[in-house]
Amino acid sequence: MTMEPDRGCWQAEVREAAPGLPILLVAAVALIDADGRVLLAQRPEGKSMAGLWEFPGGKVQAGETPEQALIRELQEELGIDTKGSCLAPIAFASHAYDAFHLLMPLYACRVWRGNPESREGQALRWVRPARLRDYPMPPADEPLIAQLQDLL
Repeated sequence: MTMEPDRGCWQAEVREAAPGLPILLVAAVALIDADGRVLLAQRPEGKSMAGLWEFPGGKVQAGETPEQALIRELQEELGIDTKGSCLAPIAFASHAYDAFHLLMPLYACRVWRGNPESREGQALRWVRPARLRDYPMPPADEPLIAQLQDLL
């Protein structure tokens, strides 16, 4: 079946990356608790996109895998420990910002040690999947909501 150009994805606004933009690799995780809720972190004042909610994670450093970056970031930001075998890749985002093009794999994690607590001044909130759209997120995170809701 072919789709007519005036319908569906043809109409969607997709911001194309400018030639030569650096690609920034960031890994994110949907921590899912025993009640099926997902942990969101609010970007603190002083950071770009302050006030927006996001899945925990961060930049993948040189020589790191996305899984290693998440293990490090979860320890630094939330004080919890997990293992690479507990991180299941479920989706990814590809989004052009003004200064870079973001590539962000999203992992699901249901097993970790410790209780997540804010270590960098960010607000944390456990959210039911059906309520994720109630929290304003960066543009790259928004398409991941539907995929996560389908999974949960």
